[in-house]
Amino acid sequence: MLIKSFPAGPWQTNCYVVSTGVGNECLIIDPGMGAATGVREIIAENHLKPIAVLVTHGHIDHMWSVFPVATGYDIPAVVHSKDRFLLSDPGLAVTKETREALPAMLGEGEFFAEPEEVLEVHDRLSLSLAGIDITVLHAPGHTQGSVLYNMHLAPEYSFEQTVFTGDVLFAGAIGRTDLPGGSASDMATSLRDVVLQLPDNSLVFPGHGPSSNMSVERETNEYLIRVAQGMSPV
Repeated sequence: MLIKSFPAGPWQTNCYVVSTGVGNECLIIDPGMGAATGVREIIAENHLKPIAVLVTHGHIDHMWSVFPVATGYDIPAVVHSKDRFLLSDPGLAVTKETREALPAMLGEGEFFAEPEEVLEVHDRLSLSLAGIDITVLHAPGHTQGSVLYNMHLAPEYSFEQTVFTGDVLFAGAIGRTDLPGGSASDMATSLRDVVLQLPDNSLVFPGHGPSSNMSVERETNEYLIRVAQGMSPV
């Protein structure tokens, strides 16, 4: 298994390139602002062949570079149906201040649009991409279309699953729910019915910050502890 990552843009969003190994097909997850160059470098260094861009949710810091990356490699973007509209108009899910600042943040020739091919996914959908078996887990709360990508490719790490959690779950924290499309009640349900159902030996690769695993998060993440006790996470 090969997992390469780097923090992209001012929001330091984790962009991931995932493959079964050097020289094989790969998946690109959450290419944020300015991520295209880092993605190209990883692909070239490891002689990879990209076949899809996976989007955990439609917030601008996670999908800023989806269009240029998907178009540049002629590959589809994968996104939950409820967040698809944000690919072309991400300003609909940010604060008023960020929305007003977007035009000035765009570089010359930059714009937001859907790639030519978009694959909509839904809860519990099973995919096989780049030789990797993936289960899509819908986990609304941060956005309506937030998903976890649960991949079964971590045997050498003695972990059962590798889960890319976007902004649903971080190491020691959870995603905010106060942006347009967010819902505290939906987040509580997603944490209870999706996140806490993951096995302890699941690696967690979040949208921001360091990686973790479910055993650690179940024991130390105060938000998960509250949900497990039947309380609201916040």
